[in-house]
Amino acid sequence: MNTNPKVDFFFEKPSQWQEAYRELRRIALDTGVAEALKWGVPCYTHNGSNIFLIHGFKDYCALLFHKGVLLKDTEGILVQQTKNVQSARQLRFTHVDEVRKLEKVIKAYIHEAIEVEKAGLEVKMKKTSEFDMPEELQDKLDEDTAFKTAFEALTPGRQRGYMLYISQAKQSKTRVSRIEKSIPKIFEGKGYNER
Repeated sequence: MNTNPKVDFFFEKPSQWQEAYRELRRIALDTGVAEALKWGVPCYTHNGSNIFLIHGFKDYCALLFHKGVLLKDTEGILVQQTKNVQSARQLRFTHVDEVRKLEKVIKAYIHEAIEVEKAGLEVKMKKTSEFDMPEELQDKLDEDTAFKTAFEALTPGRQRGYMLYISQAKQSKTRVSRIEKSIPKIFEGKGYNER
């Protein structure tokens, strides 16, 4: 096992998933991937390309395949985190015993993910124009040319981020409020979750 000392803290810090994390690490390193620290979590790469990472939440821990949508998922166990996640898919676990039981399957999925990367396969991502524009945001863009110019100057990813953030609100008044709060950041060229 070729562990990366920069990642050790993740596996040593107290967590309800600590034992499962350690098993996932052992399984991951058995497949020959390189271990790195990215986004504050262990990320596993092959020839410098991100293959998957290990992360945890309140109800589960997971192996997240960056191009999981391209995997065959022969066991039918990959999970799309939210409906807006286009590429990544998770293998979720609620107990270390599940990790141990699925070791062969996990390794098979990792090897398939490496093959996807070696083959140079890419996920066809939806363009920003293919996402639904919240009506309230469209109204603001139509009525305020300076705002429209600032919004259109944002990267496509930042535009999508605002569109999804605003559209997640159930009530129109909440969507309008989110737009108003976002105006200064949009004029600064920042995404909705950037400081």
